[in-house]
Amino acid sequence: MLETALRPEDRESPSFKANKDAWVALVRDFWESLERVRQGGGPKAIERQHKKGRLTARERIQKLIDPGTEFYELMAFAGWGMYEEWGGAPAGGVVAGIGRIAGRDWMVIANDATVKAGAFFPITAKKVIRAQTIALENRIPTVYLVDSAGVFLPLQDEVFPDQDDFGRIFYLNARLSALGVPQISAIMGNCVAGGAYLPVMTDVLIM
Repeated sequence: MLETALRPEDRESPSFKANKDAWVALVRDFWESLERVRQGGGPKAIERQHKKGRLTARERIQKLIDPGTEFYELMAFAGWGMYEEWGGAPAGGVVAGIGRIAGRDWMVIANDATVKAGAFFPITAKKVIRAQTIALENRIPTVYLVDSAGVFLPLQDEVFPDQDDFGRIFYLNARLSALGVPQISAIMGNCVAGGAYLPVMTDVLIM
């Protein structure tokens, strides 16, 4: 346990109270911001998804993981404050994290169809690549819940020309397969153009 140099009387000082209030405000802002991120494209987009008879990405994940277990979301703030001229990309338009499925930890990567129909922004590709890299380095089996309109065309010139570009997703698909790390794809909605390439490179494809 870390010792503190704080004396009881210090807790009554104006500077302590000011610092405490500032940190409480920061923590509150963090949780409020995270809740906004978890709303994806917003209530209307969620309603449209439900009217199609489809679940949202986070609802699908909760149905997938073992009952009573936690889903440890990664990179929730990817895309924060980006692409505002296009309506934003909460969580980068994709939900990624580790959950327990059938008693084993899995990396779960789920397109959020409430954000531009699950289209890939540049940050979406980078987030998927980071999740795949974590899975590769730790030999974590991976499941993809695909519901994507492919690359977001107005920004396609930024999606491809980069080290962490869209094509690296397929390279990592191949690397995971070469190491015997299971990959499963489930088509949950749209699966067109660039969004259709990933699932066919996995070991099992469920349609």
